[in-house]
Formats: sequence, C-alpha cells, structure tokens
Amino acid sequence: MGILTFVRVLLVEDDRRLAASIQRGLGESGLAVDIVHDGNEGIAAVLSAPYDVVVMDVMLPGVDGLTVSRELRRQKVSAPILMLTARDAVDDRVSGLEAGADDYMIKPFAMRELLARIRALARRHLPDRTSVLTAGSIVLDTAAHTLKVSGKTVDLTAKEFAILDFFLHHPGRLLSREQIIEHVWDYDFEGGHNLVEVYIGRLRRKLVENGAGDPFVTVRGAGYRLEPRP
Repeated sequence: MGILTFVRVLLVEDDRRLAASIQRGLGESGLAVDIVHDGNEGIAAVLSAPYDVVVMDVMLPGVDGLTVSRELRRQKVSAPILMLTARDAVDDRVSGLEAGADDYMIKPFAMRELLARIRALARRHLPDRTSVLTAGSIVLDTAAHTLKVSGKTVDLTAKEFAILDFFLHHPGRLLSREQIIEHVWDYDFEGGHNLVEVYIGRLRRKLVENGAGDPFVTVRGAGYRLEPRP
C-alpha cells in the first residue's frame, strides 16, 4: 500500500487483545485491517471481499490456519498469506508454506517487521512492483512514504496518501466512492460518501497549491477518475 501504503489486510487471530494491538499498529501506518477470530470466519471473509494480504494465526479454534490456507488455495484465492505462530520448528514453517502460505513470522514479533512483511507481500502480488508511482508532475514514493510535485515535497495524512496511492495504481480508471471506501477504510467505516469527497477535496487543494493542477475528474453520480496534468 514500506512498499505500498494502500493495503487492505484481513487478520485472522483468536487472541482478541493481540488482534486489537495489531489492528491499531497497522492502522496507524495507513493500512485498513479487518479482524475475524476463527478459521471459518476467515474463509468466509476472504471469499466475500478483496484483500491484499491475509495475516493468520496457525492455531485457530475450529479450523486451523493450515486448513484455512489450503481451502483458500483450493478456492483459487491468490491473496498472499502470512502465517503467525508461536512455534519455531522448521517442520512447522515448512507445513505452513506447503499449505499455501507465502511467508511466516514467529511470535512475539516487532510491529515494524510485520508491517514491512505485509507491504512486501502486497507489492510482490502486483504486476508492477515498483515503489515509485508517477503521474505528470506527481511522484509518490511508497517506500519512503513521500509525495513530491515537481521536486517539492508535499505533506499528506495517512488516508490522503492511501487514496492517492489507490488512484495512481489505477490511472484513467473510474473509481466509485464505494471502491475507495472498500480499499482505504476497513469494514467498520461509517463515515459515508461525504467523507470521501472531503478527502478528495483536500488532495485537490494540496496538489493545485503545489503546481500539479487538479488531476481528479468528477463523474457525477459515479465517482472519480485520475487524469494527471502534463
């Protein structure tokens, strides 16, 4: 969505305190994190919404993480899976990878490393893996978490950065307010479409003030399209 700022994560973790801590830590870095607490809920969530990365504990009530991973791969779900476990045995790590996981982390872990691994997995899943996105005079470096317009650094909030990142990954494509909400906020979002308009308005103002012009085209009743100025 660091690599990418815009990343939507599903966290499957039965330890509710740990899950809340991870959600808070990743959310502060601009990621949208949804939480479920058992394997069956994890399967249902992934099959019902698009996620960029699935972070999942191995030991889950009901259906364990290895079984969930196998089922998601059987269902042709290609989203990267990062397994969390308290066990450090080589056989456990191999079992996770053979079940379809893409990466493995041992508890306890540093939040910075978890964030870096999630972003690396999300970038690896993209056809274009570059961390620098450009459109006209706009240069968004998702690794350095900076925006430059004609070489000048422009400060953005985490959500502004995530929205611009989303548009830069889909240049020229019409993005509805629902799509923006779905990909930038988690499923507890209750702000309504007006909040999306507020953030687009802020981005417009900052880009215009710094010489990029207004790259957003409003399609009434449908959404927005990014058409950068040369």
